[in-house]
Amino acid sequence: MPRLTGQEGPIYLAIAEAIGTAVARGELPPGARLPTHRAMAEALGVDLTTVTRAYAEARKRGLLDATVGRGTFVRRAAQAAPVPAAEGPVDLGMNLPPLPPDLPFPTLLQQGVAALMAMQDPAELLTYRSGAGSAEERAALAAWLRPTLGDPDPARLLLCPGAQPALAATLHHLAAPGEVVLADSLTYPGLRGAAAQLGIRLVGLPSDQEGLLPDAVDAACRNAQPKALAVIPTIHNPLAVTMPKARRQAIADIARRHGLWVIEDDAYGLLPSAPLPALATLAPERVFHIATLSKVISPALRVAALVAPDAEAAAQIAASLRASVLMASPLLAGLATGWVRDGTATTVLAAIRREAAARQAIARAELPEGSFTAHPEGLHLWLRLPARWDRLHFAVDLRRRGLAVVPSDAFAVDPAQPPPGAVRISLGAARSRQALRGALRAVADVLTKPPTAFAEVV
Repeated sequence: MPRLTGQEGPIYLAIAEAIGTAVARGELPPGARLPTHRAMAEALGVDLTTVTRAYAEARKRGLLDATVGRGTFVRRAAQAAPVPAAEGPVDLGMNLPPLPPDLPFPTLLQQGVAALMAMQDPAELLTYRSGAGSAEERAALAAWLRPTLGDPDPARLLLCPGAQPALAATLHHLAAPGEVVLADSLTYPGLRGAAAQLGIRLVGLPSDQEGLLPDAVDAACRNAQPKALAVIPTIHNPLAVTMPKARRQAIADIARRHGLWVIEDDAYGLLPSAPLPALATLAPERVFHIATLSKVISPALRVAALVAPDAEAAAQIAASLRASVLMASPLLAGLATGWVRDGTATTVLAAIRREAAARQAIARAELPEGSFTAHPEGLHLWLRLPARWDRLHFAVDLRRRGLAVVPSDAFAVDPAQPPPGAVRISLGAARSRQALRGALRAVADVLTKPPTAFAEVV
């Protein structure tokens, strides 16, 4: 019987996936007979039609054969065949790390939680607690950030339930309603949302292939009286550019000269094989550094680190976090700590980095040369559209084909400034490289064609 614990999505697809996994592992050998539809439905407590759809899906994937009067069997040629991803829409809009095919992530989760429960008193993991992380948890996160931050002082580090609460709390700490925070003219939508909720006015600045233009930051400091600058130095979201060290130093120097606070959103800082030093290492007294495990390990691990310029600021932001989100999950914090300490986090990061690089190679092979900007180990790319394509029409046309992308409007800071003709394409959500390749071929096909008229609109 299929094991459906922890599966997401439609039940019939979960059953089909479980059959494919069992075939791949040899648990269902070629020629093995499966239970009847009715027996399977009764055993799993689901409708008969659900099992019928599951078996049909498994047959479509080449896993099963069915003969009227004899039953359903594992196909003889299926043992060595790879199991393709489920059919359906391919999400090129959600930016998340891919699941590496060579990494048993669910097993790692099970083992990690089991080890955590065995080593700690479960009562400590299943309760409320104060503070922004234990000394052990903050020390583990400090060690995790060493490639980009050197040796951050754990006393200045807060453990947060994701980067978004950390970003909102930092904005609240630095700026009051109506005050100005500088950012890229195209930036992470979470920053836009948090600023809007707090009544903070974002002012967008121009950038080039190396990130924010220092001269633009310097001029805005003189003219706009900003309270802070929000910047994404590594694998910018959505532009996919990375600031070289010289540009980072120039930004740090400007922040020092003008007494400008900097919010460094470093969600992707650890993805490159050779990480660049964070802005927080160049001007530690001016920078609030935010890094998360969600973008380099898994969204399920909602654990982030916020490194403040000093212990006093860290304490004030900790109070703000407690007032808004109360605490980080002790269970997730303990799991993240254990994975950092035993090396699992490093193993997962390396596997995700390899898979991201493989998916970027697929993008380079399938999309027109020179049509996009990307980092070779990044999770997304920034696709520039031909002049004949309106960005919104392009997204709608892809949606008709079962593909989701994010047009530039979602990232635009200034509503009065027309967004560029571009879309962000995320490569991590596709369930397999094969599915991604097919999706990107469809994108490339749409790029070469004239826009489709909205003939179905009445």
